[in-house]
Amino acid sequence: MNRGGQRGQGFAIGSPAGVLAACTLGNSVSVTPAVHAVFGLFLVPLSEEFGWARASISGVLGVLALVGAVSYPMIGRYVDRHGARRTLLSGIFGLAISIAALSFTGGSLVRFYATFAVLAVFGAMAGTPIFQKVIADWFEQNRGTALGVSAGGGCGLGSVVLPVLAAVLVQAWGWRAGYLGISGFMMVIAFPLLWLLLRDRNAGGNLEQAPERDGLTLGEAAQTPSFWLVLIALAAGAGGTTAVFSHVVPILSDRGFSVATGTAVVSVFALVTSGWQIATGRIMDRIQTPRVAVPMYLMAVVGLVMLETGQGMPQLILGGALLGVGLGGQFGALPYFIARYFGVRHFGSIIGAMYSAVIAAQGTTPILLDAVYDAQHSYRIALIGVGGALVAGALLLTLLPRYIRSGQSTEGLMVAGH
Repeated sequence: MNRGGQRGQGFAIGSPAGVLAACTLGNSVSVTPAVHAVFGLFLVPLSEEFGWARASISGVLGVLALVGAVSYPMIGRYVDRHGARRTLLSGIFGLAISIAALSFTGGSLVRFYATFAVLAVFGAMAGTPIFQKVIADWFEQNRGTALGVSAGGGCGLGSVVLPVLAAVLVQAWGWRAGYLGISGFMMVIAFPLLWLLLRDRNAGGNLEQAPERDGLTLGEAAQTPSFWLVLIALAAGAGGTTAVFSHVVPILSDRGFSVATGTAVVSVFALVTSGWQIATGRIMDRIQTPRVAVPMYLMAVVGLVMLETGQGMPQLILGGALLGVGLGGQFGALPYFIARYFGVRHFGSIIGAMYSAVIAAQGTTPILLDAVYDAQHSYRIALIGVGGALVAGALLLTLLPRYIRSGQSTEGLMVAGH
């Protein structure tokens, strides 16, 4: 049936455009922008006020990774069966309350960790994989573009806005005001808009009725070679590239470059990562082969070489940009691969399991980088290892078969397929 008349709905409640806007907004206040992107603003004030070692404070990021790795598969399975709207709204609300609770932090490091553990649960409930499940349900044609806009655009926007907001508040009224400001933004602006616009595709209740909601269960998907090729390739790529992202400043400092130079490279790295997620989705919509991601991996390898050997700012900036292409391509490809190979019926369960593997890789590879540095007093061997992992990931992607499920329909980007 031709649904072209629905294009006039715009951002109406229950429209695909409204859902895309809601998921983009939701990602802009998820854990990455609301916690990770602002973490450095609170690190020094907390250390100075309570006398905590910085390493002890940074340990809460490990709690976030661990809880996320454990929670995502369970949350994904739940939203497959019951819909994502309530889970996402509860997650955003709980995440905002948890961030506000951080403003009441006292001298107990144990209580600080406990607050972050609770925050991590709500953060997983409102995590990017769950928003991506909603997008995958609503969009078939131009699905990759919608996934890229939601994740890349949302996280990128939030990672610009929230740090600026927090920095102004911390400088004017202290770190407690910074946490309260982020929480207030989420509660006053983001949550009401999400409540209005965010909808499961079959809001009527029966999630089994949509004709194109076919697909494999997690167990069935895990029995296919494609599942393991995607999981290993993405975990190896994203794990290594993320570790490099967090170590750009020390890598360049050891080579004699200033912190300002390292910070500039990190900024380019981050901006390109966000933007390239959108580009990756668009490219995958247009070029119907999984091998389109292979050059993105190889560009990241070139970026590593330039980061380690570049002698001037232009070379280093280009290296950071190429690494951003690699990381953005990896995160942009993951949900698209899942929808095309395994369908969307159990999308939440499958992306939850794969995100667990990616998070585990992201949690271990930075430790390995630092272990190599402690032993060799140089990151070069570690970077060679990351480059090897990227090349291996690219080779694994070349083994993927042709897509099984159609990525096209008669409907446009802003029209759902039900």
